[in-house]
Amino acid sequence: MEQKLNKRYERITMDPNVMLGKPVIKGTRIPVYVVLNLFGEGLPFDEILRQYPDLTKEDVLAAIKFAAKFTDFEEVEA
Repeated sequence: MEQKLNKRYERITMDPNVMLGKPVIKGTRIPVYVVLNLFGEGLPFDEILRQYPDLTKEDVLAAIKFAAKFTDFEEVEA
């Protein structure tokens, strides 16, 4: 069953039947980590959209926001 994240991440879904449940861009089989890796390799925004025509600018931004949220943490002193 597809798991929708809150409305803020409505372009990102996780479904155990799609890419083993990894977060993907909704309506595609493109994992969030693929988009992030392309940025990490230095590909410009426009080149990512050219290589993945199913993606929109909003999809790419949603992937970045999703990653930022799930890598944010607070350090707590013990």
